[in-house]
Amino acid sequence: MADRIREKMNQLRLDAEESASKVEELQAKVKALEQENLAKEQEITSLSHKNGLLESENEKLDTTIKDLKKTADEGLQHGTHNETLQRRLQLLEEEAEEADKTLRETNEKLRQTDVKAGHFERKVQALESERDNWETKYEEMSDKYKKLQKELEDLQTDIGNI
Repeated sequence: MADRIREKMNQLRLDAEESASKVEELQAKVKALEQENLAKEQEITSLSHKNGLLESENEKLDTTIKDLKKTADEGLQHGTHNETLQRRLQLLEEEAEEADKTLRETNEKLRQTDVKAGHFERKVQALESERDNWETKYEEMSDKYKKLQKELEDLQTDIGNI
């Protein structure tokens, strides 16, 4: 009977150790995901700032294009000056298109980063929940171990008294 109790205690001890190592592993995963989440949030902030700058630049370029078109229309009598303005207008339109393209790409990256951040937040929540479950199991196993240890001591005392 004592062998069975010892065997059961050893099994409980092993289960408790496994639970403790699983808790440590999950805590490490949670920490890594939190760090990754923080990096993603910083990237979002950076991309948002860049997005704002590009929108501002795009507005400036649009205003410049409108001004240059107006100036080009008014300066039809100045042939060479008009050609220069047309070339400049074309360059500015190309820059505006490039800025527009960059803005769209930045918005897409921002959207993808938001999706990833949401995914990682859900993952962190799931891991934290799993960690809490393992901690509860560990506490239960620890209580069982203490009870069995007490029973073993009582049994040894009873056997010693006989």
